[in-house]
Amino acid sequence: MKFETAATTNPIDQLKVIGKPLSRIDGPLKTTGMAPYAYERHDVVSNPAYGYVVGSAIAKGRIASIDLGKAKAAPGVLAIITAENAGKLGKGDRNTAKLLGGPEIEHYHQAIALVVADSFEQARAGAELVHVDYVKAEGAFDLEAVKDTGKPRAPFGGPADTAVGDFDRAFAAAPVRLDATYTTPDQAHAMMEPHASIAAWNGDKLTLWTSNQMIAWGVGDVAKTLDIPKENVRLVSSFVGGGFGGKLFLRSDALLAALGARVVGRPVKVALQRPLMFNNTTHRPATIQRIRIGASRDGKITAIGHEEWSGNLPDGRAEGAVSQTRLLYAGANRMTATRLAALDLAEGNAMRAPGEASGMMALEIAIDEMAEKLGLDPIEFRILNDTQIDPERPTRPFSQRQLTECFRTGAERFGWSKRDPRPGRVRDGRWMIGIGTAAAFRNNLVVKSAARVRLDRSGIVTVETDMTDIGTGSYTIIAQTAAEMMGVPLEKVVVRLGDSTFPVSSGSGGQFGGNSSTAGVYAACVKLREAVAQKLGFNSAEAEFADGEVRAGNRRVPLAEAAADAGLTAEDGVEFGDLDKKYQQSTFGAHFVEVGVDAATAEIRVRRMLAVCAAGRILNPKTARSQVIGAMTMGVGAALMEELVVDKRKGFFVNHDLAAYEVPVHADIPRQEMFFLDETDPMSSPMKAKGVAELGICGVASAVANAVYNATGVRVRDYPITLDKLLEQMPDVG
Repeated sequence: MKFETAATTNPIDQLKVIGKPLSRIDGPLKTTGMAPYAYERHDVVSNPAYGYVVGSAIAKGRIASIDLGKAKAAPGVLAIITAENAGKLGKGDRNTAKLLGGPEIEHYHQAIALVVADSFEQARAGAELVHVDYVKAEGAFDLEAVKDTGKPRAPFGGPADTAVGDFDRAFAAAPVRLDATYTTPDQAHAMMEPHASIAAWNGDKLTLWTSNQMIAWGVGDVAKTLDIPKENVRLVSSFVGGGFGGKLFLRSDALLAALGARVVGRPVKVALQRPLMFNNTTHRPATIQRIRIGASRDGKITAIGHEEWSGNLPDGRAEGAVSQTRLLYAGANRMTATRLAALDLAEGNAMRAPGEASGMMALEIAIDEMAEKLGLDPIEFRILNDTQIDPERPTRPFSQRQLTECFRTGAERFGWSKRDPRPGRVRDGRWMIGIGTAAAFRNNLVVKSAARVRLDRSGIVTVETDMTDIGTGSYTIIAQTAAEMMGVPLEKVVVRLGDSTFPVSSGSGGQFGGNSSTAGVYAACVKLREAVAQKLGFNSAEAEFADGEVRAGNRRVPLAEAAADAGLTAEDGVEFGDLDKKYQQSTFGAHFVEVGVDAATAEIRVRRMLAVCAAGRILNPKTARSQVIGAMTMGVGAALMEELVVDKRKGFFVNHDLAAYEVPVHADIPRQEMFFLDETDPMSSPMKAKGVAELGICGVASAVANAVYNATGVRVRDYPITLDKLLEQMPDVG
């Protein structure tokens, strides 16, 4: 199906199942421990061996020698895989560093060996006996130190630099100006389920049960790395225990499990140990951001410039923290620039809302600072500079843009009018109270997606697509789509996901998964409806599918009759035309946060949070709400605690476990409220939906930062906002 014109009336618009806050159909499996995650697939292999990954002890250099003698002689050890005996390996299209290092070392904890043994404990004990001698080399580990060596590098989804009008001239002429620098640290995905895989060979065919967000990408990169045909690779990822972008690509667990299984001739299980994950896999890279804003005295932005520096391995990608600045606010004279410096740290790559999450952490503080300079309310300043067209491409309107409505609604619900704009004026006992806000923004991406739908003689509709569920509710919204389209109750729908033998979907990532994958299911159901109507002698354009029947005029036929004994199967997908070129498709929101700051210790406590989102049709308000409040929680972590601390001498993340890498826990998170504006976007997809999972994190950290400033009068521009950055500047409150 080609989606080239705006969606108008279609069966989805019945909203009998779609749009309802239904509980997850996979919930019982997860709450009873029956959901089969990758490492736990006891049902698919027998007599597995276990692999334990050895990571490099240096960040830059080479392996001089590696002594495996004692490890090979250890009880239960079956084989040890290294770059010397693994055979020729390619590199997947989406891998920056080699997944099996040696002799050259590209970053700390790069995998250099896999010890395979009869039990996990034996593999771990054997790994302790691997002795490696290294020749160290000088590396670059400090972004600030190498910032000026940064080169233009295009981030995902846009050019490195953009320019409209004459920014320098307009900024110099502006009567009110801001010129400030902000920093964000390296951050870790820290998902609950580690990277884990089981590999099994059947002749020259490989099956990987793995934890992966993008099945088709994984198949292609496994095949390329192992130099085998794609048709010889099967990936299965039925359930994923969190990913946040860290499982978009093939990682060392999957590759090494495959190599180990090939050598020992039996299935091999590999899970990356938690302390290895932080340096071995990907992370959100640190940024340095300079933002300049010029405005007239009445608050109209006349010049806005955003420059970003991030670091990565030499062939890596830039973070792209300037992305939202190209679209969020009006202003005739504009400039953005993205610079990437080479660092010898682990690979920086996609983490929930890559680019915008980091960029909004800076931009939305800058907007508040500019509002204060102008003597304007922060919300009114944002509304004053709202726009319904792409500021860099004035001929392209937004398909939907309700940013102003998000702020107006949120301000009323949160009690913004009671906020004292003067910092440090509101107290509750020992707590200094502040309220802050920030815009939320994330682009709406659409990706080609397909599905197979089958109707059997009992009226059961089975959906198969390689779409994954990373905790987002994919199973449920796909089931709702099929139920709505085929006119059956939810319990009559079976959903099978995450298998490369199924039609290729969008996969889970970039906030495109829910909208795109359900659109693919919609397309397959349209085809199945046509087949059913033809089989039963109905005009497909007139046939109504409802309550398990097909109806037209005075005729009613049970849906199951069309299946007969053989059943009916249809397969189709949606390919998006150029509507996203004609219209700028984005999602919008507003975050509101109240904090308390201890007047004596500068301890920060988040007291209340509200998010108002405009993100197209909400397919399931219950699962969507879960996504947004989870993202809000991550935003609190980004604001107040999350930081991968770099040892700038040795070149590694020091706090590489969940004991030292701090993330919010229940006690850190207060009452969270969220509200969806009533919105459908017919330009986005047949579902008229958009993504929401990443919108919820964009802007949260800056709303916290702005609230802290309102509470204390101390402006912190370097994340995370820890008490040591407040203490010396805290007002003397007696």
